[in-house]
Amino acid sequence: MSIEITMPALSPTMEEGILAKWHVKEGDKIESGMVLAEIETDKATMEVEAVDEGVIGKILVEEGTEGVKVNAVIAILLEEGEDASALDKAPAAAPAAKAPSASSADTSPASQGGSADKPVSSPNSGGSGHKVADGGDRLKASPLAKRIAADKGLDLSAIKGSGPHGRIVKRDVENARPGAAKPATAAPSAAPVEIDHDAPLARYGIAADRYDVVKADGITKIAAKRLSESFRDIPHFPLNVDCRIDALLDFRKRINEAAGEGVKVSVNDILIKAAGLALKKVPAANASWIEDGRIALHKHADVSMAVAIEGGLITPIIFDADTKGLVQISTESKDLAARARNRKLKPEEYQGGTFSLSNLGMFGIQSFASIINPPQGMILSVGAGEQRPVVKNGALAIATVMTVTLTCDHRVVDGATGAKWIAAFRTFVEDPMTMLM
Repeated sequence: MSIEITMPALSPTMEEGILAKWHVKEGDKIESGMVLAEIETDKATMEVEAVDEGVIGKILVEEGTEGVKVNAVIAILLEEGEDASALDKAPAAAPAAKAPSASSADTSPASQGGSADKPVSSPNSGGSGHKVADGGDRLKASPLAKRIAADKGLDLSAIKGSGPHGRIVKRDVENARPGAAKPATAAPSAAPVEIDHDAPLARYGIAADRYDVVKADGITKIAAKRLSESFRDIPHFPLNVDCRIDALLDFRKRINEAAGEGVKVSVNDILIKAAGLALKKVPAANASWIEDGRIALHKHADVSMAVAIEGGLITPIIFDADTKGLVQISTESKDLAARARNRKLKPEEYQGGTFSLSNLGMFGIQSFASIINPPQGMILSVGAGEQRPVVKNGALAIATVMTVTLTCDHRVVDGATGAKWIAAFRTFVEDPMTMLM
């Protein structure tokens, strides 16, 4: 009996994915453990291995196909002794979208909420953007192209369109040579607006030749969706303080000297440790909102660290950050960041954190406020450490100061609780020896 190969669920929250690449083709003999395909999820590209043995009888979903639902049949495996007749009972390919090319993405009028055959008109266009040519064929042209053609005495039916769906656009009439001339018409009194109404940003008044359209990958699209929901649905507020980090920098130097060659604890590693300890000291802040009106109080301080990768952002987790030593945190964070950039993280390595930390100090950013990463209740934004004038013992002095901003979900962390947490964090940062107590 033939075996259905289905789209796997590579994480608890995965609903669909992109079938990025097939490593086999129809007719290939398959053994258990062989890599069949690569699946792109919202955060990583992962290999799918064969569980059964047989021969690939039919591939139902092409590589590069987006929106393949979990458990949808993507291929049929024939068992030993079966022939092609067994494919007659195979299911039809699951409907999914083939990844569009960058040049065609979101450029059709239908993608803008209208029909591709709907006439486009403009106050200065003199009528419909479509024209019926000899033989009854519909000729599509933008209002600007019509206007320029009229000014130059060109017959649009003699011009081949290079726009979406063969539409005649500005560049076509500007490059056209005079042919069968039409009767000259009076030029419009208003200056033409050089906008191709088929362009994705036409409604913002941006001409199509002033930008390129590229396709967003799965990570970017999922992040855009989730962060939009977070910013819209979560009642959030920021708290910010300045932390003097001269003692922390000296502490880091001594830690690295003591650790020896090959170990380099970063400032971010120490901040992860401080965040974990502050979560344990103020447990009410280590919480998540449950949509049915309950609150989850986390037993562990699992700190997600934001890592920039090509096409987006991912947040691998330092689990139990409060109990780990700085050398261990340093080793883990470097390994996770490297594998994140190569998209080799397992789902359990970036899902399930209780708190997030995002550091843009290395880019010279002084302060910023991050968007909460659901279902977490808080996220800390870390700015650059820089020398600033401060008042010390009643006198003006110079200190290395770092601004941090804590964004809180007001449903689970109110102002007083957030303030207690950030005060605890600041204490650990400004007196790092207390982290060892």
